[in-house]
Amino acid sequence: MESVIDRACAAALYSEGDAGLDTGASLLAADPLSDEELHRRGEEFVRRAWARGWQPADVVRAVRRELEEPAPALVSALITAETGAYATLPPRWADQLAGLPAPAPRNRPDRFTYASALLELYRLLLRLPVIEPVGPPPGTAADAPHRAPVAGEPRMLTRIRALLAKAEATGFPEEAEALTTKAQELMARHSIDEALLAARTHSAGTPGAVRIGVDAPYESAKAVLLDSVASANRCRAVWNSDLGFTTVVGFEPDLEAVELLFTSLLVQGTAAMTKAEAGQRAGGRKRTKTFRQSFLMAYAQRLGSRLAADTARVTAEAGEESGGGGRAGDAGALLPVLAARDVAVTDTAERMFPRTTTTRLRGATDAEGWTHGTEAADRARMGGGKPRIRP
Repeated sequence: MESVIDRACAAALYSEGDAGLDTGASLLAADPLSDEELHRRGEEFVRRAWARGWQPADVVRAVRRELEEPAPALVSALITAETGAYATLPPRWADQLAGLPAPAPRNRPDRFTYASALLELYRLLLRLPVIEPVGPPPGTAADAPHRAPVAGEPRMLTRIRALLAKAEATGFPEEAEALTTKAQELMARHSIDEALLAARTHSAGTPGAVRIGVDAPYESAKAVLLDSVASANRCRAVWNSDLGFTTVVGFEPDLEAVELLFTSLLVQGTAAMTKAEAGQRAGGRKRTKTFRQSFLMAYAQRLGSRLAADTARVTAEAGEESGGGGRAGDAGALLPVLAARDVAVTDTAERMFPRTTTTRLRGATDAEGWTHGTEAADRARMGGGKPRIRP
């Protein structure tokens, strides 16, 4: 005999519009005995998302883009329950779980409203497409191409994080410039040290990948900024505009650097944009949307060249070092080692994304916004191009 859950799901999940949702929610609201099975069904839908390549942060991002409250809190409760069944979880999942919204209490504000929201969420979960995995799903052995981050955080990354936090907090542009420049320099040197160490120890490490959210508004400019940061740190970035994230492929130390620097530069850029916009509005201007778009696009474009220049400078200096406190004996080996890692990253990215395309982004139409964005990029001491996009 068909259960209440089966009847409710058949009505709500495989049809369009609100009528099916109302029918399913009415069935569930009238049957409190179905509650536990209803939530077990939701956990199964979450497991299917893991099998399709999704991770907790990805699922919450998709839910926030498509559904209103309380959907993010509802999916948070399902994810928390589902992942609690595993003895160990894949790399990066602990941080993602810690960042989940507070889980929603059951059957609030009433049984019908709650069931309706839950069924709408299930409808979305069932329709999530297959995406490129950036790590193994829970309950499986780690996949070799997606190497786990080492336990703990290297002291260098702790220092970089502190420098960027100071750059975000200071009200003095010159100080922010110096702090951010120093952070990028440390990132580049850390990447070089890791590459040389791997070569000396014949490490079998392979490139991995991470997904980073690129949220509206002005997501095209943000995607360009992330692409610039990734390229400067020896990674490859592919933007999925439909799903609101960029996949960054690279070696683990470089992926960590990209996440840190992109987040910090976005904070700095947004703060600079808000300040510049306030000055424009004080002068009587009202075209804030075009100003912001132009500002952020100029900011991203300018940072691309500056980031690339900083990395090239640090790499050249490292190649010249020898003796004393430098990397003795590594000068001649550095460029071949870095070239081999670039090839490995490119090969991994092309295997993950055999078909990508470029897109023509909306141009900057506000001269004042472009000028202020360029100046903000100069102050941040950071600086591209068209992002690669998954079709």
